Amino acid sequence: MADIENRIIELREIINYHNYKYYVEDKPEISDFEYDKLYSELEKLEAERPDLVAPDSPTQRIGDKPLEGFEKVNHAVQMQSLQDVFNEAELLAFDERVRAVAGNDIEYVVEKKIDGLSVSLIYENGRFTRGATRGDGLVGEDVTQNLKTIKSIPMLLKEVIPLIEVRGEVFISKKDFEKVNQEQEGLGQPVFANPRNAAAGSLRQLDPKIAAARRLDIYVFNIQRIEGKNFENHSEALEYLKHLGFKVSPGYRVHSSIKEVMNEISRIGEERGELPFEIDGAVIKVNSLRQREMLGSTTKAPRWAVAYKYPAEKKQTKIKDIWVNVGRTGVLTPNAVLEPVRLAGTTVSRATLHNMDYVREKDIRIGDTVWVQKAGDIIPEVIEVVFEKRTGNEKEFVMPSRCPECNSEVIREEGEAAFRCTGIECPAQLFRSIVHFASRDAMNIDGLGPAIIETLLNKGFIKGIADLYYLKLKREELIGMERMGQKSVDNLLSSIEKSKENSIDRLLFGFGIRLIGLRAAQLLAESFESIDAISKAEVEDITRIPEFGEKMAQSLVLFFRQEQTKDTIEKLKEAGVNMKSSGKKELKDNRFEGLTFVLTGTLPTYSRSEASKIIESFGGKTSGSVSKRTDFCLAGEDAGSKLDKAVQLGVKVIDEDEFKKMIS
Repeated sequence: MADIENRIIELREIINYHNYKYYVEDKPEISDFEYDKLYSELEKLEAERPDLVAPDSPTQRIGDKPLEGFEKVNHAVQMQSLQDVFNEAELLAFDERVRAVAGNDIEYVVEKKIDGLSVSLIYENGRFTRGATRGDGLVGEDVTQNLKTIKSIPMLLKEVIPLIEVRGEVFISKKDFEKVNQEQEGLGQPVFANPRNAAAGSLRQLDPKIAAARRLDIYVFNIQRIEGKNFENHSEALEYLKHLGFKVSPGYRVHSSIKEVMNEISRIGEERGELPFEIDGAVIKVNSLRQREMLGSTTKAPRWAVAYKYPAEKKQTKIKDIWVNVGRTGVLTPNAVLEPVRLAGTTVSRATLHNMDYVREKDIRIGDTVWVQKAGDIIPEVIEVVFEKRTGNEKEFVMPSRCPECNSEVIREEGEAAFRCTGIECPAQLFRSIVHFASRDAMNIDGLGPAIIETLLNKGFIKGIADLYYLKLKREELIGMERMGQKSVDNLLSSIEKSKENSIDRLLFGFGIRLIGLRAAQLLAESFESIDAISKAEVEDITRIPEFGEKMAQSLVLFFRQEQTKDTIEKLKEAGVNMKSSGKKELKDNRFEGLTFVLTGTLPTYSRSEASKIIESFGGKTSGSVSKRTDFCLAGEDAGSKLDKAVQLGVKVIDEDEFKKMIS
């Protein structure tokens, strides 16, 4: 038993060492495969001896349960903001104020101002115990669990000290920002506007596993408080932080004059486009801690530091053409093809025009000379037209009425900026369509996750959702796929075959028809005898169904009149997928007629889906949100904000035992 304990301790030390080499120093010494073997061995040994699992073990960086919310944290040392300066004159004025108080013997430290989210990290006796966001500087939020997922934050310091609190900036690199946005788009989620928003949104996820998947990183740039150590200047403190195992402010330099500081600011500005992370300025700090005390602070900002903000670089170029990109959600986005121009460190030849409203508002035309800049220094965008350079030969852009990817009809919902493709087999949005089709509330195809779907599409095994039901003809080729053995292929094919028997409400929901959710699909299945009958229905027929409005009906009719939809349904029929309705659900009785329930938390014996079906079988309705019209809130373990709102609105709250009495 002692051997296991010693090996666990040894593995933790080895893994922590390699984490530091990889995530802090960017100098990996072993391959990912070798690292994974060490990590797996530690997981296995800790599973055998759960009594030896320590909170600072590398395996404990991701918590098991999502959080219900973030607790408030009072900062022991105020996390102040910095005063901004925008030009040399303001920088010289800052230098004069410093010298007037602290004398002429001044050193400045210049650091890159990472564009992220400021946090504090507290270590007691060398162990990471708590981390919090800046908030308003006095009160922040406890995000310890999410900070633990950041591999560049050490769980144990290289030196045991009684207490240290440090401040750092959590960020996402430019490369990882692009990956995160690609993943967001693939899942049909809104993309982040810039890396700072991505970092902030990721760090405030209630599920630490989501935060872990977002590839967050950190640079530490200050000691807020420390016990048992004293420093004369800031640069010395930064070197000590590096010694403790922190990833410190990158490439900081010490300068003895404001002229040197200006040169350094210019140098950073020239290289900012080439940096792997986003910066929104440079920070200038007095190096001497004694002089900092002399200078003091205002209620919001220190008098010994300022942030120099770089103006967004913009340049003129010409729009050669405008082409339309179809995203994974089916939204058509106009993009400008530009005469190449050097901007923020890279050559730009294309820029987003956002949407048709933006094009019209700015009066952007093909052939125009325009100003372009990088939004958040990442995404090139056209910001305005140089009207005085118009020749009269420019052409107005018109959004196509047919999808450039699949030739399906393009629609624009009233009140929306987006134009959307209506094709169910549009190649641009096929990945997302199949992910949704296979999901639990739709066709519930076990084993058909996003990674498998991506591979099937890349290999050309599927070109539409109906092709899933013909994969059995490619069984041997599937077995040859990476990570797909005979057993997993047979299980997948069996699950696909089983899904043929699903009720048509699942199929309808799986189609991903705009404005048609799970409840609407159930009502359609109860109101029509088959998919064929639904496909032939007119708007007037559909709006007779309770809870169906004009827009929902129009969306449904439009979907079924598309040639792609007709082809897909025909292929599904030939494959043997159920197209017949089981008819209107029979009510046990109508005791819940006119009553609305909201379910929250985890019930002891029922799943939410089971409880919803029971409520509907007694004539009741379920809703996803609490309002004054809610009659009952059925709450289980770990109930969250819905329960709080129910109590606030005076809605009757019941548990599963009370619910069982109501249905007995």
